[in-house]
Amino acid sequence: MLTLYDCATAPSPRRARIFLAEKGVAHDTVPVDLRSGEQLSEAYRQINPQCTVPALRTDDGLLLTDNAGIAAYLEARFPAPPLLGVTPEEKAEVTSWNWRMEFEGLLAVAEALRNSAPAMAQRALPGTVNYAQIPALAERGLVRVEQFFDMLNQRLVGREFVATERFSMADITAVVALDFARIVKRKPLESHTELWRWRAAMAGRPSMAL
Repeated sequence: MLTLYDCATAPSPRRARIFLAEKGVAHDTVPVDLRSGEQLSEAYRQINPQCTVPALRTDDGLLLTDNAGIAAYLEARFPAPPLLGVTPEEKAEVTSWNWRMEFEGLLAVAEALRNSAPAMAQRALPGTVNYAQIPALAERGLVRVEQFFDMLNQRLVGREFVATERFSMADITAVVALDFARIVKRKPLESHTELWRWRAAMAGRPSMAL
């Protein structure tokens, strides 16, 4: 049985939960309380020295500590339904757009949050090393979030999905980034009609409730 080290309130493990749900893969879940700093405890360091979630332990003991590795493993082991593309062209498009959703969306929100939230003082980046907050990066992150909404709204004109003609990892990352933006009090404008349409359609997928 696969084991997912998870945190219900964090965006990164939510991506893994949605991916697993879309694949219909049964797994055990071990909650990790990020609010109390459990990811930095000696006990969790013995599981994942990177002190991050999600982490996925496979049946044979392999530990995967990021969404890229988790998705690659699950796609190879459970190829249906495909979430990383089928043809070489699809695989390239999904990879490219997933990276944009992560870099321009998720990381923009994280930049704004981690450099401003009092609870994350000295924790401006995840992992084992403490980094001081830089207020200017918080301001830049908010600008990047607004630009992300504009970009994604334009991308979705006449499209059902972010990449290719089928649901993919790019849609998962985009949904998580969009929802995560609420934590920095940002949401699409009423004029982002394509973005609202797409998000409403995504809400119809049971995995999105996770």
